[in-house]
Amino acid sequence: MSPKRKALLDLIVTPNEAFSLSESELLPMRLDAAQELFAERITQIPLLKNRAQEAGIERIEKLEDLVPLLFAHTVYKSYPASFVEKGQWQRLLQWLDSLSVPDLSDVDMDGVTNIDEWLDRLWAADHRVLATSGSSGKCSFLNHTAGDQEMKKRHFKYCAAWPLQVASKDRPVFWMGQIKGPNSAVEAGLFAMENWGREGAVFTLTQEPLRISEVSKMASMRKRMADGSASPEEISEFEAESARKGLRGIQEMREFADKVLEHRHEPIYLIGFWAQHLAIIERARERGIADGDFHPQSIIGAGGGVKGIPLPADYKEQVNTFYGNVLRPGLYAMTELSQPMPRCESGHYHIPPGLIMLLLDQTGETLLNPAPGYKGTIEGRFAFVDLAYEGRWGGLITGDKVTVDFSATCNCGRPGPVIHDTIMRFTQLGQEDTISCAGTIDAYIRGAVA
Repeated sequence: MSPKRKALLDLIVTPNEAFSLSESELLPMRLDAAQELFAERITQIPLLKNRAQEAGIERIEKLEDLVPLLFAHTVYKSYPASFVEKGQWQRLLQWLDSLSVPDLSDVDMDGVTNIDEWLDRLWAADHRVLATSGSSGKCSFLNHTAGDQEMKKRHFKYCAAWPLQVASKDRPVFWMGQIKGPNSAVEAGLFAMENWGREGAVFTLTQEPLRISEVSKMASMRKRMADGSASPEEISEFEAESARKGLRGIQEMREFADKVLEHRHEPIYLIGFWAQHLAIIERARERGIADGDFHPQSIIGAGGGVKGIPLPADYKEQVNTFYGNVLRPGLYAMTELSQPMPRCESGHYHIPPGLIMLLLDQTGETLLNPAPGYKGTIEGRFAFVDLAYEGRWGGLITGDKVTVDFSATCNCGRPGPVIHDTIMRFTQLGQEDTISCAGTIDAYIRGAVA
């Protein structure tokens, strides 16, 4: 890794100091590191070189120079669906290779029959590809090196509970999810267990591996049911299988909740979706356990998992009341990001030194970051350059609408800018998630693969 990038990324090991650096201190360092990274990556990723040539970017000297070089978040699922549907695994590999730094061309795909086996072959060759859930009908695939994964684990260690600093390996860890599979949620659970789990006291909701083929099949079926293309027989079979899995899941959740409740009087690390926390509350009620009966040094994380799930209007209040006076850190993170942004005492997300935050207009074309000295908030589309990645280019335009406060100081007393805890997908707001560069990038990738 280039020295200027490494120097920025290593600041995270002293997080209180890292998040005390001002934007004026960090910006020159970030631009120098971005230039180092850019100079290296344009020789390795043809798409990035193509974007730079089209925009006339030869050096990174200001934030505006980075905007034309950002990839739309859809680029990591820009492969033709037929590659998966028809089992064209070598062509899917060629597509991923066009977005990766390491050479993937020698990975053996002979005999592969489904997407899980395709991913297994990549992992066996130490290409640690993560897949998203594919709720839109297609999964994104993002390549990581072993070093990327270690770097990400280190950032989680110092950011996930910030501003609290948790001693390593000192508490029971409860992860309400799967712990096997090529997915960022699985990865986050493993990081929690490896960073903080006491020996013999790490618990996961299920030992069933996450299979991307099953996730994709379910997403595809829901889409077909919604558009009316699924047959009655397919719907009946799908609903019966869902019911079987639901019953098994309820039993697993009850057993998991009992383990959580048995450890409630010692500091624990517990993270899961809102609906899962409500299931723990339900089990506690059955056992006659009152609200606020958890150790005050317990770390409780809750979020996500509300799409399509009927929850009471006051679900957040119920969960907060049940756990009582515990520690509630928060992160703004995503599969595409190796450096999560931790939430301060004032409820705002702070930017790690090795992450360049870019606020764009809705089309993803224009930088909205104001000149130094600006005080106030601006809404826009969140984009970034993650300086940590060795497996791919770290510049991305997301589908998230955010509000950024560019004031010099956050309400918590630390330097800004900061992101407000009001993050929403453009699609959730009923707005078009149309990024101007997406079509051009997708066309280039398809041409390269063809």
